[in-house]
Amino acid sequence: MTDYETVKYAQKDSIAIITISRPDAMNSFNSELRRDLHAAFQRADTDKSVRVIVFTGEGRSFSAGADLKGSLSAGLTVEQQLQLEYRPVFEAIMETGKPVIAAVGGSAAGIGMSIALACDLLIMGDNAFMLAPFTTISLVPDGGLNWMLVQQLGYRRAFQLCIESERISAQRCVDLGLANKSVPANALLDEAMSWATRIAERAPLSVAATKKAMRFAAANDWAKTFDLEASMQDELRSSADAAEGVTAFFQKRKPDFKGA
Repeated sequence: MTDYETVKYAQKDSIAIITISRPDAMNSFNSELRRDLHAAFQRADTDKSVRVIVFTGEGRSFSAGADLKGSLSAGLTVEQQLQLEYRPVFEAIMETGKPVIAAVGGSAAGIGMSIALACDLLIMGDNAFMLAPFTTISLVPDGGLNWMLVQQLGYRRAFQLCIESERISAQRCVDLGLANKSVPANALLDEAMSWATRIAERAPLSVAATKKAMRFAAANDWAKTFDLEASMQDELRSSADAAEGVTAFFQKRKPDFKGA
C-alpha cells in the first residue's frame, strides 16, 4: 500500500483502491486531500494493469464535505479553489476510461456527496446517507451537484432535497437511482471489491467506450450520440479484443481480454 498525505492507494490484482484518509476530520476536504486525490486518480488512470477503481473513505464517513475550519487555500477565492483544485479531481474521475465505484459508508455530505455521485457506480452501506446541507450554512450546492441531481431526479425533487437539506438514506438513494446498491455496512468494501472483480473481467476497451458514450449522451442529443457510437464501434471492431471475444464465443470459453 502506498500512502499520500491524505489518501491511501493500494492495488489488488487489476483493481486500484483509493481511500480518503482523514478519519479524524470525517474525511473532509482540505487542499492536501484535493491534491492527493487528483494524483491518485491520475496514477490509476495511467497504470495499464488497473481495470477498475474502487473509491472509498476510511473510518465512519465517506466524506463530510469541505473542511470549514481550513477549507480555503492561501491566496485563492472560493471560485478559484473550485475551478483549480476541486474540478481536476472530478474530471479525473469522469474522464478516465476505467469505471470508478464509489463505496460509501457513513455520510457523503456537501461536496462529498458531489464527488460520490460523479463516480460511475455507487454502492452504499445500509446505514449510510447523503446530505446536501448548503441551505443550513447559506451556500449553494457545488461540485456540479445541481446538474447531477437535476439530471437524475428532475428539477422539483432535486430542488426540494437541497433546499430542505434532507438526509437521504441508502435505501432511498437506491430507490431514487442515486445509488446502485445498498449492502450491510460491515460488508461494504467486500461487496465493492467483488463487484469490481466481476467488472474487471469485461472487455476493458468496451467498458471505456461505453463510459465515454454514456457520459457524452448525458449532455448531447440522440443524433450526436449515434454518430459517436458509430465511430467508436468502427474502431473497436478492428481491435484484438473484439476478435478474441468473437473467437471465445464460438469456442464456448471465457475470453482473455488484453485491452488492445
